[in-house]
Amino acid sequence: MARPLKNATLRQLVTFHTLARLGSVSRTAEELSLTQPAVSLQLGILEESAGTPLLQRGARGVRLTDAGKLLASYADRMITLWQEAGEAMAAHRGHVAGTLRVGAVTTAEYLVPQLLLDFAGEHEQIGVKLSVGNRADIIQQLARQDIDLAIMGRPPAELRVSAAPFARHPMSFVAAPGHGVLARTPVALEDLAEVTLLVRERGSGTRTAVEQLFKAAGIEMKLGAELSSNEAIKQMCAAGFGIAFISLHACVLELQSGVLVPLPIAGHPIEREWYVITLEDRPLPAAAKAFSDFLKAQGQARVDHRLKGQAVPSANKTPTRSGSAASGGQADRKRANKDTPT
Repeated sequence: MARPLKNATLRQLVTFHTLARLGSVSRTAEELSLTQPAVSLQLGILEESAGTPLLQRGARGVRLTDAGKLLASYADRMITLWQEAGEAMAAHRGHVAGTLRVGAVTTAEYLVPQLLLDFAGEHEQIGVKLSVGNRADIIQQLARQDIDLAIMGRPPAELRVSAAPFARHPMSFVAAPGHGVLARTPVALEDLAEVTLLVRERGSGTRTAVEQLFKAAGIEMKLGAELSSNEAIKQMCAAGFGIAFISLHACVLELQSGVLVPLPIAGHPIEREWYVITLEDRPLPAAAKAFSDFLKAQGQARVDHRLKGQAVPSANKTPTRSGSAASGGQADRKRANKDTPT
């Protein structure tokens, strides 16, 4: 009995992979610049080589059989690997190209687009695909190799990864300029036990960080509202609904315009790290390696540039409407435990 797929060719796999993605012979032919009979011929030869039907043809188009779905998963990986091989050969000749696939946790979406823009300006032949999601989503995408690298605040323990910090990540309490707590100078953490707090959902980095702050101080945290997005937190905070604990990278514009002001609390903002994370046992495509190197070499400087001109009020000063976030050199910053997830 002949081994299945012994005589299959890469061209046939590419045709099959394209059909599996598009679900239509005509659209496959159009994308590959082939005639429909040529597409059908290649698929027929591949089915014969596989020794089992791969497709179900009907009035509504073409569907994959169970065997077809199995082969499609392998074809996807094989074609991706072949594309990476081509990119690696181009990089070997000093020409970096291809598609950069990046995953970022939701808070990092305020940081990563500008970094990608800066990177793309130096590498015009590289395309970019950005996926933003919560921590669990991004970890799953990395595990499935749907993305080449991830940007988050803590390396996932459930995967074998390589992780490198590339920028500091300040977090702080913020409020609307007219909030009553700002009448206290300085503001103490104990004062916040009396106000309504706006926080992210459980499992998020800022939620875990603020819970640790109150627990370490032996203070009960008064939860006002739990929200799943930074935008909702900022809007409710600006409306005076409560005090928010948030990444300062997520509210740069609000701090610059004075819509929100950071609270003058000793030891704040607290600081974490942003990490670029890749799978340990998977060679990086050339585009992903170039971006990882870019972040490690220039990430902090690029982030500082974005926050340039901002200042955090010290604990002995009252913030004004123009108060804003921390720059990288504030002496009163507190470097906190890096194990908080983001």
